[in-house]
Amino acid sequence: MARVALVTGGQRGIGAAISEALQAAGRKVVASYAGNDAAAQAFTERTGIPCYKFDVGDYDACVAAVQKIEAEVGPIEILVNNAGITRDAMMRKLTRQMWDDVIDTNLGSCYNMCKAVWDGMSSRKFGRIVNIGSVNGQAGQLGQVNYAAAKSGIHGFTKALAQEGARNQVTVNAVAPGYVDTEMVRAVPADVLEKIIARIPRGRLGTAQDIARGVAFLTADEADFITGSTLSINGGQHMY
Repeated sequence: MARVALVTGGQRGIGAAISEALQAAGRKVVASYAGNDAAAQAFTERTGIPCYKFDVGDYDACVAAVQKIEAEVGPIEILVNNAGITRDAMMRKLTRQMWDDVIDTNLGSCYNMCKAVWDGMSSRKFGRIVNIGSVNGQAGQLGQVNYAAAKSGIHGFTKALAQEGARNQVTVNAVAPGYVDTEMVRAVPADVLEKIIARIPRGRLGTAQDIARGVAFLTADEADFITGSTLSINGGQHMY
């Protein structure tokens, strides 16, 4: 039986590339999404990957969704916590709601989803969890206090949870993308984008497929000795 993989935010951008890469690797992939029904339907029609709609920032919704997916598709053995949002603002204009929205969706979702699948993975003695962090969670970014804090939190969350999962063959790793050629990045003003690319030694933006290949590697059955790691895929923009 193909292993079931759930990719949150898995029908657009980086998430879509991850879903398709895992499908190509022989996984039975399920994607989650928050609100764009048309995009989810189009993705399913194109790939055959089913999409489930729920709010990853809502704990009860995550538990219910996991139960539904496992009843309809099978036990989730691979989880990719990819869903994320931005609410960028300088501290002077950053509201508590903007803070809460990003922390709940980007970081809280990692707890919600991991909690929902953890007992099952542990009892079956197999699991692959990959949390999508960010170069801005490693290096910080002007106007992204909430986003940087959430993504930085993901890296710490990953290291701590990896220690719990190791004895039950559940690996927990993170991928930290740099600037990737997605809709969000393409919306950046051209002069700002030029400056960003100038700071990337490889001289280009990343692609969604660059990130997806890293996730496919970390979720492979053979990747059982890699846990608690963060794979930085950023073209050399930030090294440490």
